Order: sequence, then structure tokens, then C-alpha cells
Amino acid sequence: MKPKVLLSASLFHALNDAASVVVPMTLPLLYSQKYLITRYAQIGLLSNLGLMTTLVFQTLVAHYADRFEYRRILVWSCLGLTASLALITTARSFLLLLAFHLLMRVFNSFYHPLGIALVSRAYPCGDIDRAMGVQSGSGNLGVFLAFLTSGFLTQALGWRAPLLAWAGLGVLLGALSYLAVRRLPRGEVSLKQPRASTWLETAALIKDFIPGFVYGGAGWGVTIYFAPSLFHHKFGLTLGQTGIILALWIGLGTVVTYGFGRLSRSLGRRNLSLLSMFGSALCLAILGTASSSGPALAALLLFGGFLFLIYPAMQSYVGNRVPESRQALAFSLVSNIQVLAGAIVALVSGFLSDRFGIHTPFLMMAAVGVLLAIYYWRQAPRA
Repeated sequence: MKPKVLLSASLFHALNDAASVVVPMTLPLLYSQKYLITRYAQIGLLSNLGLMTTLVFQTLVAHYADRFEYRRILVWSCLGLTASLALITTARSFLLLLAFHLLMRVFNSFYHPLGIALVSRAYPCGDIDRAMGVQSGSGNLGVFLAFLTSGFLTQALGWRAPLLAWAGLGVLLGALSYLAVRRLPRGEVSLKQPRASTWLETAALIKDFIPGFVYGGAGWGVTIYFAPSLFHHKFGLTLGQTGIILALWIGLGTVVTYGFGRLSRSLGRRNLSLLSMFGSALCLAILGTASSSGPALAALLLFGGFLFLIYPAMQSYVGNRVPESRQALAFSLVSNIQVLAGAIVALVSGFLSDRFGIHTPFLMMAAVGVLLAIYYWRQAPRA
């Protein structure tokens, strides 16, 4: 049962996260052509409202977790994601682009509260670090492939091409994910509904880890929505080159997350978390001050390695601390925290970029990273 749940969740996570970055990769071209997107503030608004939509629906999914049998919701989510990507290509105004993007974010809301909770339930003790690393790395792998293909497809065939390509690939990934668990008993792929009173109790259990999830969500949001424009507009790289750079960024993150279990056992989860926080803050500072693409590229790649170790570390802490009956709720809460942080920072970053330059969001996040590292250095998280 365990390998099948992990395989299904990993494929679902790959599609879920890939869909969320295909749209941002098309935005630099739309901005350059002044078609649909004419200001960085619109990118900030698009990302903010999209992430807030995910926050609302993730909360609903977690609250009614017992009504969402995993296989059924898997099918609906994958079909909704692929259909939404296809619909975005028909947009003829910013409002239509926004509406279809929000629809996509609705279907983007199911994996994190349900998929991660199922993995945590299947691997409750000794193997949780390895399982969290695998499912987290699979989401990163989906993003890697989305970045790698979207830049070239956008540059060669136009902004609609990657959206349609990933709509088709999403059907395949969704089918494979469903087939992995289709024969498992319903009880193995179902979760319990949390009582209303458990929301605050669960939040109290995970309060030590909230700053880490805030930083992770904000760092992800800034990179996904503004790094393509940083390299394309500030450093003059093509979208194909930008896609390769961001694919390398997420690729390094994928490699380190698959090795998270071994790294955690070797260094200790606490020490690994602190190293990742200090390292990521330093890389963001270099990225925000670099005057050429070489140092910026090196800083971005190292930032990916550090950032993507923070996610499974925080998720493992939560999985160890929260009882099984509350895990769907707990992972919804931490995912919502990440989404909310990303939404706020993305909106602010759009206005900061219009006012001070596209590098400004990365300097802002470097300062946040320093504060987080100092906080956990003085009071490091413990399971």
C-alpha cells in the first residue's frame, strides 16, 4: 500500500506544481509585447488573487476532508487543471486571463491538504523523512519539466504553446496517478473530517514551524512570478535561456529533496534546517545585487538547493507532531500559510518592481531570510 500511495501522490504533485508555473513563464513575453500584461503590478495582482483563491479552497478541502475520497478528487483536480490551462489560451483581455487563472488555482487546491496527509499517514514514523522528500521532490520535478519546456515553447511557438502542451501531458499524469491507487480499499485513501474546534488546537501544535512555512511560501512566490522577468528583462536573456535557468534552479532543488532523508539522518534535521535558512538568505542577497547574469545564475541555483530543503524539513516536523486524525487539517494550514505569504509578497513585489526595479523583491526576501535564520538559530524547531 505504501509505495502505491507515494507513487500516486508524487505524480499528482508533479502535475499540480507544474500547472502552477506554466502560466508565470508566459508572462514575461506578454509583458514585453504589452499584450494582456502591461505592468509588473498586474503580475503581482494575478499571482495574489490566484494564491488567495487556492488558500480559500484548500481550507474548504481540509474541513470537508472525509467527503473527498482521494481517487475521485484526484480525477476532478487533474481534469480541472488541464481544462483551465487550455482555457487560458483563449483569453483576449487581462480580465479573462485573470478569470481562467483563478479557475486553475481552484483545481490547484486539492493536492496539498489531501496528498501530503495521505503520505504522512502511510509513513507515520521512521520513513517519514524519506517519503516527504520523495513527494516534495516530485512536485519540484514537475516544476523542472514545466520550466524547461515552457521557455522554449513560448519563444518558438508563442505563449499559448506551453499551456496546451501541459494540458495534454496533465491528462497522462493524472491517469497514471489514478491507476496507481485504483485497487486500494477506500479506507486506505480516505481521511477523517476535523471538528471545528480542532483548527485552533492544530494551529497551536504547529506554531513553532509557521515562520519556516511563511518564508518558504514567500520565497517560492517571488521566484516563480518575478525571476523570469529578472533574467529576461534585466539581464536580457531569451525566454528559452530563462527557462533553462529556472529549470536548473528547480532541478537542483529536486535532487536535494530526494536526498533529504539521508541528509537529515547525517546532519540532523535541526542543523540542516538552519544551514538551509542561512544559505538561502545569502543567495537572495547576491541575486538582488548582481550586475550580470553569471553571479545571479549561481546564486539562484544555490538558493534552490537551500530553499527546497526547508519544505520537507518543516513538513516532517509537522507530520511527527500532529496526530493522524488532524493531519489533513495541519497540512492544509501550513499550505495556506505558504500560499498567504506568497500572495502578499507577490502583490507587494509587483509594486516594488514598478517603483524600484525588478531586483527589489529579492533583496526584500533576503532580509526576511536573515530574520528567519536568526529566529531559528536562537530557538530551533523540534519535533
